[in-house]
Amino acid sequence: MRKLCMIVMMAMGCLTVFAVSASLAGIRINTTGSYPRGIYWMTNDPITKGSLVIFCPTDSAVFHMAKERGYINAGFCPGSTGYMIKKILATNHDRVEMTTAGVFVNGRLLPNSKPMDMDLEGQPLSPIRVNITALDEHSVLLMSDYSPKSFDGRYFGLIEESQIIGVVRPILTW
Repeated sequence: MRKLCMIVMMAMGCLTVFAVSASLAGIRINTTGSYPRGIYWMTNDPITKGSLVIFCPTDSAVFHMAKERGYINAGFCPGSTGYMIKKILATNHDRVEMTTAGVFVNGRLLPNSKPMDMDLEGQPLSPIRVNITALDEHSVLLMSDYSPKSFDGRYFGLIEESQIIGVVRPILTW
């Protein structure tokens, strides 16, 4: 029995070292449906409109609700939430309008952007309704262009570019 405990402890130690090393090397795991589940790699690519990015949510009520409902995982961001992966769909000087019909950027309706009033469990959602003439140089709109059911900017609004950690690319998805 003692030998088994030692083997289990050694295996857990090795897994911990592997997980920390993978994270330090830039590997991130996506377990949500906003983008394909899988392994993503942090790159040194510039953060620009159209980039797939990883960011830390703010310590705010909307992200606490998202964590409680399981839209985002627990993690090391403010408010003990996990990182999120989204695409930058609007940035500096873009005009953004969020309506019941969907999200418009510079007058163009984004695909899959119609907000839901209820989540998949039947719980109410509160989509943002805004009409912004032009984003300032520090704000970005982050959304999924992959899933119409994503918890994204339709529900948490704009974020500060400073919350973005970096650009990611999928390595292995399923």
